[in-house]
Amino acid sequence: MTEYVHIPKVGAPYPELRNSPIFDHESEEYEAADLELEAGVCYFNGESFRLGAYVVSGSEILRCAEKGVWVRAGPVEP
Repeated sequence: MTEYVHIPKVGAPYPELRNSPIFDHESEEYEAADLELEAGVCYFNGESFRLGAYVVSGSEILRCAEKGVWVRAGPVEP
């Protein structure tokens, strides 16, 4: 289980700021993601995060994956 106490809470994505796409881990969309998306970082509300980083957005945990996209890692447990 991910220890989410120390994971940055980023809130909801603001469309006017730079945000990397968010995918379900097992989705076909993630597997077919365009290679143009490939980057060394993920963006959330204009802030960059390194590959492998986790953030909390609302009630879910997101992980920055190798294509520079966010992948849902699970819900925030109470």
